[in-house]
Amino acid sequence: MRIISPSVLAANFKNISEDIKKVESAGADRLHLDIMDGNFVPSITFGPLIIDAINDCTHCHLETHLMIQNPHKSFDQYIKAGSDTLIFHIEASNNPEEELSYIRENNVAAGIALNPDTDEKCLLPLLDYLDYILIMSVFPGKGEQSFINSTLKKMENIVQMTKGRNITIGVDGGVNLDTISEVYATGIDVTIVGSGLFKSDNISQRYQDLMNA
Repeated sequence: MRIISPSVLAANFKNISEDIKKVESAGADRLHLDIMDGNFVPSITFGPLIIDAINDCTHCHLETHLMIQNPHKSFDQYIKAGSDTLIFHIEASNNPEEELSYIRENNVAAGIALNPDTDEKCLLPLLDYLDYILIMSVFPGKGEQSFINSTLKKMENIVQMTKGRNITIGVDGGVNLDTISEVYATGIDVTIVGSGLFKSDNISQRYQDLMNA
């Protein structure tokens, strides 16, 4: 089954509640929230106050993707804001086992993201601590980048690595009508779609087109 998690960063922030209603009406039950700090990645986006506001206007599962330095220092803020899944980058972590355990202890699903050039073998010691793996198919930091085809093999490897485990696997970056079928063919569960959905003239139709591509 295909699951699409719309990336709110690509929505129209002047009418964000309306864009969220559109993707909910189309069938989305997850939203992806990109947090950037200007340090781990060059861009700066939004923080827990926006997540708290989004949480008030949706019943969707909120997956919060921390693209920030020292992510553990901010966990409590994003948990309190209403994150249902909290994802941090392994490249920014000093103690991923401890940090994943802390997230779970606070009744939030624990996730790791890894960049396109990070070896997926780094996940092997963490499998018992993980609820979610987010594979970056572009380098994080800005939207509308082209999909990196070499990450398809990484997706296949991680699907095999996690067989028999209750771990959700997502893919983030450059997913659109041209790439989505290849991504799902690897066996992953969730695609993160931003501009490929929200920049469409008809968001509901585009959602259905992505589901059926």
